[in-house]
Amino acid sequence: MKILFICGSLNQTTMMHKISMHLEDHTLHFTPYYADGLVRFLAERGLLDNTILGGRHRKDCLHYLETHNLTIDHRGSQDDYDLVLTGSDAIIQKNVKHKRLILIQEGMTEPEKLMFHIVRALKLPRWLANTSVTGISNAFDAFCVASDGYKELFIHKGVQPENIVVTGIPNFDNLASIDAGEFTHKGHVLVATTPFRETMRIENRRTFIQNCLEIADGRQLIFKLHPLENAPRAIEEINQIAPEARVFWRGDVNAMMLNASAVITQLSTCTFTALALGKEVHSDLDIALLRKLMPIQNGGQSAAKIATVCRSIMATPMTIIQHKRLKLKGKSFWEFR
Repeated sequence: MKILFICGSLNQTTMMHKISMHLEDHTLHFTPYYADGLVRFLAERGLLDNTILGGRHRKDCLHYLETHNLTIDHRGSQDDYDLVLTGSDAIIQKNVKHKRLILIQEGMTEPEKLMFHIVRALKLPRWLANTSVTGISNAFDAFCVASDGYKELFIHKGVQPENIVVTGIPNFDNLASIDAGEFTHKGHVLVATTPFRETMRIENRRTFIQNCLEIADGRQLIFKLHPLENAPRAIEEINQIAPEARVFWRGDVNAMMLNASAVITQLSTCTFTALALGKEVHSDLDIALLRKLMPIQNGGQSAAKIATVCRSIMATPMTIIQHKRLKLKGKSFWEFR
């Protein structure tokens, strides 16, 4: 059978690659994330470069696919696929709507703040609420999630329980295996930032940096900027307030936290890594809730488990798939939009 993997960020792309390694007896194609209509128009003109539809995310995705000699089918336009995997249902592309579709949880989802409720109440496009609306399209045949805690959370948001499968998620299912590699710093306080301003959210970065200095209390402060951040602006801000701090734009944030004495995050999946490593953690997020949501640690077996789900969905006749969708559609708030 023919399978299309819709990628996105480097994290989503590497997850898809890991899953594909367990499905190599099928015809496999990959594509960067894409959209239709007005959103496509904006993305093609560089106006959405701060999202997985363009900019650094798209470049890194294509570079990874090319480097690993994976077959690219831009927008999934060259073939008729039997199964599609995607790391985000913020957009359900027109050409995959009627295919067998599996959603893979990418990582941490954002809290249900004001925009989540506005989007839900007014039935606005889901992408306006970022990852807080992950899963609530109910437009998939299976949703592979990180943990039982996340399954409970997604059901609370309105995801159909029948479609949720707790498999664990690649890249976050074997945190004990993290290697610091060439990152030799030790005893530092690592700060993993979030691109609030780049994604049209409010942030007082000056106050945040000052809080980081207070938490560090004389310890070496190291900032790892999010890939989507305006790096020149962020570096200038840090240099003004915390001139002794080190700043990294690229690199493996997990490796950077292995020998850290403390980790500061805003809204980042790497908070899970910090908790798994037993670090002193300071975050905008509810730590008690994060411990409940923690991705299951199965020694890196999530990709294989997801591949098993894929085989099960592919073995299901489309007539049965369509019947199930019609049955669930009547119960779905989002009506497969």
